[in-house]
Amino acid sequence: QVRTVKRISKIFCQKMQKCYVSSLGCFFGLLDANFLEDKQIGEIAEGENEFNIPIIRANRKLVASKNGFNYPSISGIQRPESEEDIAFMSPLILAHEQAKETDKLLNRGVYLGPLHGIPYGLKDIISVPKYKMTSGSKSFKNQVIDMEAWVYKRLKSAGAVLVAKLVSGSLAYDDIWFGGRTRNPWNIEEFSTGSSAGPAASTSAGMVPFAFGTETAGSITFPATRCGVTALHPNFGTIGRSGDKIGPFCRSATDCAIILDIVGGKDLDDPSSKHSSLDDRFLVDITKLTVGYLDDAEMEMVPYKLNYTVDSVQGILNFTMDVDMLAHFDEWQRSGEDNVYEAQDQWPTELRRAGLIPAVDYIQAQRARGKLIKEIRESFSVDAFIGSATDWEKVCLGNLVGLPVIVVPTGLKNISDPPPDGTRRTTITTGIYAPPNCDHIAPELAMTYQEVTNHHKQRPPIKDLGPNDKFPDPVTATYPPRVLGLGP
Repeated sequence: QVRTVKRISKIFCQKMQKCYVSSLGCFFGLLDANFLEDKQIGEIAEGENEFNIPIIRANRKLVASKNGFNYPSISGIQRPESEEDIAFMSPLILAHEQAKETDKLLNRGVYLGPLHGIPYGLKDIISVPKYKMTSGSKSFKNQVIDMEAWVYKRLKSAGAVLVAKLVSGSLAYDDIWFGGRTRNPWNIEEFSTGSSAGPAASTSAGMVPFAFGTETAGSITFPATRCGVTALHPNFGTIGRSGDKIGPFCRSATDCAIILDIVGGKDLDDPSSKHSSLDDRFLVDITKLTVGYLDDAEMEMVPYKLNYTVDSVQGILNFTMDVDMLAHFDEWQRSGEDNVYEAQDQWPTELRRAGLIPAVDYIQAQRARGKLIKEIRESFSVDAFIGSATDWEKVCLGNLVGLPVIVVPTGLKNISDPPPDGTRRTTITTGIYAPPNCDHIAPELAMTYQEVTNHHKQRPPIKDLGPNDKFPDPVTATYPPRVLGLGP
């Protein structure tokens, strides 16, 4: 009789487990993460039952420190040696606290909008109180800044739940950080590029529904293209920059539009920001828009001739950016910590050289930029144009004059030399550019395109990568060489 009761109990538990896995599958479907298989969902459920705590906290077992927790690792996962190795545990606890608060509001009948209770991630150069902000550099590995960035304030007021600070390339450059290098979920043999490596890769892999990255020159468009996600780099000033110039990585252009409308607006700490809303402007009739394109989706860029100390679009951007960066990292450089910078290429040398640039030359470069902005705005003869989102000259031009651009997945192609265990693919994307102060046009065109295609719904083959798989060591892929372009 005892054996019969045990068998019945076991069968009952198995059925309950299947029901629970099924309900979790529905939940993941709401997050557009229903590409997880039942076995994978079951493993997540197992983690919850193991400690009888909510899922968002159950994941702590993966990083449980032998110094910080008393319970054993039932899963047999090796524990880190010190608390430093669990820097991302704290965000999980904080996220759980945020989630409880959003639940309390719903229980009181308070609904904050479409992002209420929705999880998201922030690039790790965006400051949030109680969260570490490492900037991807071991020099700032334990840095905590008690300041709320504009984007975090807006998302918090909308009820969104921050579940992760996501990897940034060291000091917001490329995809190398103090913990290694970020991979592309579509093809682990290549890197994600950067510097918004974490936001792009995690959104592509389905780890978060959306994430925010930052861009000065290609740090949103490059990783979005490599990882095959929809990403919006809005017009300069649309989103407050206290915390950096940012844009969202999402599963669709519709998500980008919703999120942009929530986080946009006047930031009192950023004089360049402005009041904006996308509500009425999305009623635009796209059939009346003029869209420019070239047959090969590429454009020949002609250097912009100026009688100043810089003589090209790329030169203006590099010139002003290096001087601005020097102002931010002056103390870091003076302390000699730039000698241990994670990516020892041209950056330390460029920053040191920036200190020798006369103030008058910097002012002249800014004047050249102003002239370029004026002429670009006057010369826009179309409502939008389609082109490569990673053409370096277009990236420089877009950032200099503040052009909004959205990266859109447009297809897949097989990798010529896939691993022996299967066929891997890589993504194809394009960029839709709009004139300054026309943030609504690019997302509107992208939404229309995505209504009749499903490229943005494709998911990388994460299940092909086992927990013990070794990463290959391919040739490094980085940005094109940065050239100051200084005149005589």
